[in-house]
Amino acid sequence: MEYVSSNLAQTLVVLGLLLLAIEVLVLGLSTFVLFFIGIGTITTGILMWIGLLPETVPNALLATAIISTVFALVFWQPMKRIQNKIEVNQVDNDMIGHRFLLNTDLPVGQTITHRYSGINWQVRATTPLSAGTEVQITSMEVGLLTVERVG
Repeated sequence: MEYVSSNLAQTLVVLGLLLLAIEVLVLGLSTFVLFFIGIGTITTGILMWIGLLPETVPNALLATAIISTVFALVFWQPMKRIQNKIEVNQVDNDMIGHRFLLNTDLPVGQTITHRYSGINWQVRATTPLSAGTEVQITSMEVGLLTVERVG
């Protein structure tokens, strides 16, 4: 304990880096709480290291609390926007491009059922297709295949 109090600035920097590592590597920036406390702890350690704050435990606790709160108030919304950014990507798989024959007519705006790989899929098209037409899968969603005429 004497080592910690005699090297408080360095201990705070190491503790802050440890908190940041836990938040990023273990929690995946899911809460931001340890992130802001880690930033506050590192900043407090640096301020003590360069002599702007006296090296006492009460000063360290108070400064860490204030700095963490300021960082949280300033950066909470921007980080929340970054975290909530959703990217929608069409996943390519082996079914895209698969060809088959329609067994019934497929009007636009309606779906028919096609059994493939043991699953009953709903099939839709952007143009009307008649029974016996060879089609290929152009895109897929959960339980729904979009097809177009081959050729």
